[in-house]
Amino acid sequence: MVCLLPSAGRLVREAGMLRRRYCSGPLVLLGVAVCLFYQTLMVARNRLRSNQPAADVRNKKPFDELLLADTGRFISALETLQREREVQESAQKAAGRRRAVVLTGRHTVTDTEVQLYQRVLEQVGHEVQLSRYAETSGVLRPSRGSIEWSILVCLSGSEKSCLRRVSFSHLQPHQRVNMVPWLVQAFSDAGGGLCQFYKNTRLSGFALPMKPYACGSTNEKLRVLQDSTRHERDPDRYSASPPKPPGLIAMVNVYVLVTSASPLTAFLHERCVVRTNEELSGQTTQLKTFLLQRLGPTASHKALGQLKEVIGQVLRAAVLTNQEVNSLHRCLLCYQLLTFTLHFTGSLTPVVIKLDTDLRFAGLRDPAFDGQITKELILEDTLRFLLPPHSGLPGLTMTSHVQRDRTEKYGGCKGTHGLCLPEDELLLLLQFHRQMKTPGAFELLFPSASLEDQPVQQLLSQSVTTANSAASVFHLPALLLRLSLYHQLQRNHTFRTDEAETQSNQESVLASQDLLEGRERCVDPHLRQIYTDPPLTLTPTFSPWVKEYHAEVPFDVVTVRIRPEPVSSACLIHLDEHRGPRTANYPVGLGNSRISILVADETVPEPVVMTIYTLHMYRESRPSLPMFGDHVMCGFVQDCGLIVQPGQPCGLQPFPGPKTSSTVTPQPCTSGDVPGQWVVPCLSCADNRTCDWREVAWQPEGCYHPVLDHPQLQDCMTDRKVLFIGDSTNRGMMYFLMERVNTSLEDWGKAHDTLIYSNLNQGRTHVSYSYYPQFWLEKSLRPTFQQALEQLIHRSRPLVNSNQTVLVAGGVQWLNTNHLRVIKEVLEREGLSNILVVVKSLGMGFHLPVDGIRSLSLRGIQELYRENHKVIATAKQYGYEVIDTFCITMGRYKEFLQGRCACHFHEVEKLWFSKAPLHRKMKILQHNADDTTSGSSRGRVTGTGPGPGLSSQSVLQDADQWTASNASSYHVRGPVNQVYSEILLSRLCPKNRGN
Repeated sequence: MVCLLPSAGRLVREAGMLRRRYCSGPLVLLGVAVCLFYQTLMVARNRLRSNQPAADVRNKKPFDELLLADTGRFISALETLQREREVQESAQKAAGRRRAVVLTGRHTVTDTEVQLYQRVLEQVGHEVQLSRYAETSGVLRPSRGSIEWSILVCLSGSEKSCLRRVSFSHLQPHQRVNMVPWLVQAFSDAGGGLCQFYKNTRLSGFALPMKPYACGSTNEKLRVLQDSTRHERDPDRYSASPPKPPGLIAMVNVYVLVTSASPLTAFLHERCVVRTNEELSGQTTQLKTFLLQRLGPTASHKALGQLKEVIGQVLRAAVLTNQEVNSLHRCLLCYQLLTFTLHFTGSLTPVVIKLDTDLRFAGLRDPAFDGQITKELILEDTLRFLLPPHSGLPGLTMTSHVQRDRTEKYGGCKGTHGLCLPEDELLLLLQFHRQMKTPGAFELLFPSASLEDQPVQQLLSQSVTTANSAASVFHLPALLLRLSLYHQLQRNHTFRTDEAETQSNQESVLASQDLLEGRERCVDPHLRQIYTDPPLTLTPTFSPWVKEYHAEVPFDVVTVRIRPEPVSSACLIHLDEHRGPRTANYPVGLGNSRISILVADETVPEPVVMTIYTLHMYRESRPSLPMFGDHVMCGFVQDCGLIVQPGQPCGLQPFPGPKTSSTVTPQPCTSGDVPGQWVVPCLSCADNRTCDWREVAWQPEGCYHPVLDHPQLQDCMTDRKVLFIGDSTNRGMMYFLMERVNTSLEDWGKAHDTLIYSNLNQGRTHVSYSYYPQFWLEKSLRPTFQQALEQLIHRSRPLVNSNQTVLVAGGVQWLNTNHLRVIKEVLEREGLSNILVVVKSLGMGFHLPVDGIRSLSLRGIQELYRENHKVIATAKQYGYEVIDTFCITMGRYKEFLQGRCACHFHEVEKLWFSKAPLHRKMKILQHNADDTTSGSSRGRVTGTGPGPGLSSQSVLQDADQWTASNASSYHVRGPVNQVYSEILLSRLCPKNRGN
């Protein structure tokens, strides 16, 4: 066979004539290149048939150099044609952008996966339309003047809708969908996990390297076998070579992108999920790196080749059994992502044991984050691999009228000088060349071969056949193979010269990997995404260029796990501080919380924070239903979500009502640890959503805690000194007392040392504070409780040995009976045995799984409850007053405010304008002598118990109560803290107090 253009002179003359009559310049160049390419194929065929040495007969050059040169000219013509199409199509599309439709299915529009598709598709020039299903999409709805679309993405949950609504056999050549229906069908579950294509009779006699029952969700549970010899009943069928110790025993998930079915083209992503027999959970890594670390340079190269061969055999078998692959009416540019789970059992040849038509990440240590992050990395790599950023689909996006014009103009083979390539094959050829040129994170899986392979030699020798006497037909698979060999040879010539250098380079990877990573600079200090669990709806929608976000969470969400992901792996992420973690579980207190995300470059001697993102979270208060009509009173001691007292009821229970005669006047409580419960009006005690939680109140049994008005409190606190020792919860009570006594709080700080305040109550009341324990110091450097107490006493002198001097001691969970013994000994030694000592008992906190701090189990909390009783009993034995904050906080443990310990029930906020009263009015739960039935009116609770109670509802005090000073700068808020702080004030100023 000879070229239809035998001489260069004739070629030039006819090229000029045909350019005027039929063709554009690039098509003429393409014809010239194909002709030369054809001659190269003939030389290759003749050489292979005659077993000639690997040298070209004309120039005595090696065949690979000749292939590079001649194929390079062919590629040059392809790229010229591609550029011409770009110019023509950009002019046609100037009036409007291409449209992409994303069907979200079970995803919400705020999911990071949906945002990824929207962001990347917009970056490559598409207008994105979101819809849940195909039936609800206006773009996909058939109607007159329907809108053209270029890309359709069917996310999880919308696949069936896509198959129902979209006619894949009648798509335009430029339209692309992220699923190949026949491939999904081939790998579907035919029953019991049997792959559908395995039932085809064409596969009889074939020994595929996979288990037949590898498809669907009913296949056997995946696990790494401890004994590799027991995993297969027929090793000759599933393994090309017997196991060779030590070998590789691992489960590997690899991710395959099929970009064409006829001819078959598939690519392998660089990421994989690996689980070895030495590990309980999997991890994401690079496939080549894993094989190199486990097997070394030579064996890893062979294992990768065997892996590709195994997957290629399965894909070719699926193509063989399908009748629609070679149909003229098929989705030309549709693509499919697949997950192959491969089992290495000591051999370099793996077995396919599971196959999914989606991306799967089972078995990871952190599936919520690692799986989703890896999935989105692969999805983004896929989109950028298929859709170049500058024009969406350069040279490939061809509308139907453009295709029709080209067909009419050139008349099939006419005008192509013997290159009989239909328009769809030309599109695939252009796409394949561009993908091979810029593979990104992918590498070619199929077709993949070398010049030494016998099948390749046969294909090269049959690359061109005579269709008739007037034209020659180039087989597209042969052209694709030639392009793949060209790019393979080009990379080989560029990056290495011989096998020895290759092995040397591979061996140096392991030795220098850490060093290279250390030297890589953080040149793009931005986030790619902020991942949270549960998923948060960020406002505005996440963008790497936006640095501040807001999100709201409902009341029942008490923790949020956050993991920001940088654009560049060279950049390190820290949360809240320079040495903070990359991933953390955060407690979300009521109201506002803030998390700082630091993007840092730590390749320099002094780490540098390059960018700071801020996430503001607002947690809603407990849902409340205002009381407009009849209601019942309900009480609760503990929440059913955290049962501290196993033998006691949890949740809302009907409030029993008065136990004494209605004519008996309620009496003030004689101690601060009287058992009680929270009481709230509800429509039904069976549903806490029907309660008016603004009216919730603490009700002690058989008594009430008096609430002092401002004059009474100031008079009571005159000439008194109050010493506080404890942690931040104790400090919160101190600031509450200061604000109540002084009607303002002009000085505040998160002090962790000793503070002295002498300006309260017009200088007539003094308050001092010492923080204990100083947990941030090493144990050998921490002051003991005795040292901290003695220092506080010495700095607060002069002190009188009477109840005019008050010591308030306690905290969250550090206080025990030994500390009470120390208090007694120190006070006796200092001559202060007659002062008033108030013990703040233990409290709820550290009950959430938060990174970086201790977390108590349910059993630990129950043990803490028993320890709290010991503290109370010992304190009473010493004659001390006690405020039982554990029982008060136990039922409302979810209502903590800011702080990682989830133990703060107070918060100090800045007041910019102080025109309104600061404190909420303390409501009184009062039994009325003339009304023993339950009832309520708006803002009032009556007839609910044996005596008044403390309410933490949000109604501000009446105007005739104490009035805030306009000079006030801060305000202590927190209804739970307010309740036990008022109990503290009532114990400092009882009605029968003597001097």
